[in-house]
Amino acid sequence: MRVLAIIPARYASTRFPAKPLAKLGRKCIIEWVYEAVSGVINDVVVATDDRRIANAVESFGGNVVMTSPNHRCGTERCAEALQLMDREYDVVINIQGDEPFVEAEQVQLLISQFEDENVDIATLVTPFGEDANIEEIDNPNTVKVAVTRNNRALYFSRSAIPYIRDVEAAQWPKHHPYFRHIGLYGFRASVLKEVTRLEPTPLESAEKLEQLRWLESGYTIGVAITSHRTIGIDTPEDLEQAKALLETLNR
Repeated sequence: MRVLAIIPARYASTRFPAKPLAKLGRKCIIEWVYEAVSGVINDVVVATDDRRIANAVESFGGNVVMTSPNHRCGTERCAEALQLMDREYDVVINIQGDEPFVEAEQVQLLISQFEDENVDIATLVTPFGEDANIEEIDNPNTVKVAVTRNNRALYFSRSAIPYIRDVEAAQWPKHHPYFRHIGLYGFRASVLKEVTRLEPTPLESAEKLEQLRWLESGYTIGVAITSHRTIGIDTPEDLEQAKALLETLNR
């Protein structure tokens, strides 16, 4: 199985401009991500539309490909980067450039999903646990996933799913496992090319979740469960939390 890891990274973030270049310890965020992924996958490339990010990647010896500034999401940027590569791949792993604590185990879990020929797309979830606070589960900024018995995604939602009838909401986590979505993806190369050509769908428009477009269009999303929860850096406040975590890990 020929696997390519693509790290989409853009400079112009509304909430945190120049985020991939922000320092976390002695390295910038994008370098942390690159090193983590390259420890598992031989072929790794950063896909960006900004020369400043490209220069930073090249300065630490990373591979980079320049892509259009007009992409609406990281998935589209990955699809263009795949087209620009000079060899064919079977699977593409999409790791966002703001995930400095992604672990090798998580990348391997994504790749392993494609041992099943029926899986088109792969992603990760982590359990909330029986002691989880229902307010945390119900937070619309945290995406939840309903999963089948054979680890396929049934539905992604900003609401707490499932709704458990006749049980007080605070007790729901004790009656059913709730899963938090981790936004790391794997695609069969042919599927990545297809999904970027899909039109928006009703469920996607309602929840503002791109992965619902894929489900509505009939693609199978394999789900791997990990106990490790990544920390995506979306804001300067997230970066401060990441710095505190890094200090803890170093100790």
